[in-house]
Amino acid sequence: MDSFTFYFNLGLKHVLDWQAYDHVLFFIVLTIFYSFKDWKKVIWLVSSFTIGHMISLGLATYNMFRVNIAIIEFLIPLTIFITGVYNIFTLKSPPKKLGVAAMASFVFGLIHGVGFSNYFSMVVDDSENKWIQLVEFAIGIEIAQLIVVLFILLASYFVVQIFKKSKRDWVLIISAIVIGIVIPMMIERKFW
Repeated sequence: MDSFTFYFNLGLKHVLDWQAYDHVLFFIVLTIFYSFKDWKKVIWLVSSFTIGHMISLGLATYNMFRVNIAIIEFLIPLTIFITGVYNIFTLKSPPKKLGVAAMASFVFGLIHGVGFSNYFSMVVDDSENKWIQLVEFAIGIEIAQLIVVLFILLASYFVVQIFKKSKRDWVLIISAIVIGIVIPMMIERKFW
């Protein structure tokens, strides 16, 4: 298997692995407000996350910093929790501009990237350029995230447009479900 295929598939599996569903949960709460007409905003949010993820993963792979992994493992569900709570508190006036959401997506990408750095450091081939492997991995992540977001947008379309349910209720219910899933994760992963 060539390098691109290996790292691309690794990126795909990193997001689409149902045993490591934190990415999926994050993208559910990140994009639940949006519809297909907002596709440019959605791509910007997804890409902001990927860039943050790639930067922190790259820096950690090159041993440019060390972070207590227990803290990161707690922060990952916390980022999902914060995004879900933000959704609930902004139900009456959904975000119009991407500034805060894109910055949060980038910062949360930094946190999630550090969380995967130990595994990535073990599989990276030191005889090749690590940045190229990282870019190949990031392309797989980006494609997988876009697949997840496509399913989220489709589900939203069916619920809001076909079944004529309130978008406000849809966002509230989905955000509450995700918050309910990540609270036990945070408790289980507390580092103190």
